[in-house]
Amino acid sequence: MIPTIFFSHGMPAIVVQPGPTHLFFQELGQTFDRPEAVICVSAHWEAVRPMMTTASMPETIHDFSGPPILFEKHYPAPGNPDLAREAAQLLTHAGIDAGTDPSRGLDHGVWVPLILMYPEADIPVVQLSVQTELDPQHHVNVGRALQPLREHGVLILGSGGATHNLPEIHQYQVDSPPPEYAVAFDTWLEEVITLGREDALLNYEKEGPFASRNHPYPAEHFLPLFVPFGAAGLGARGRLLHKAFMYGVLSMAAYVWD
Repeated sequence: MIPTIFFSHGMPAIVVQPGPTHLFFQELGQTFDRPEAVICVSAHWEAVRPMMTTASMPETIHDFSGPPILFEKHYPAPGNPDLAREAAQLLTHAGIDAGTDPSRGLDHGVWVPLILMYPEADIPVVQLSVQTELDPQHHVNVGRALQPLREHGVLILGSGGATHNLPEIHQYQVDSPPPEYAVAFDTWLEEVITLGREDALLNYEKEGPFASRNHPYPAEHFLPLFVPFGAAGLGARGRLLHKAFMYGVLSMAAYVWD
């Protein structure tokens, strides 16, 4: 069965700035079997319920500021309306209210990693929204409902950040060493994922060190992790794929459940 993956997507400029995480994404696309399609839940699409993109050719959304060269980048991967509707039906059958959006494109949480992983843009991509007003258990349930799609070669991705204290990012340079509070949470996260401690992960706000500082409300960059975690199935243990920091407060950690 195809694995599930969570990765930290970092800043959009990672596309044009070679470095450890840029190289990681390039290699990630060659690490596992080529998927038939991708469903990616991104931190940058918040909705009150799970929504799936049904555009046949989703646009590339440049939802950021930065150097002009970034706005010249486009990721013309096809969508997969049938897969999007099937995924929404799986959620509905699991008792989760879900819908589809025919006009939504792919935001940078999706296309920035994918343009490095699959530069040919020939794998269909469906984006899934995150629900910042709902808890981690909800997102685990979303992943569990989508689990059957893995048997058909669908790669379920979560795109966010292992630590993401954006209000403090301007205190650091791109290569600044991380502060102790970010290292503490990043280390704790690796431990609970590799041990498969679902209870601790679901209760991260109380058990994770400096949780609210690493993921200030609404924690939109952490919630995507719970979808691939849920899609991995009960008792799944993950493993670390990549470890790095950018701008001090951004852990670029990535995990796989296979």
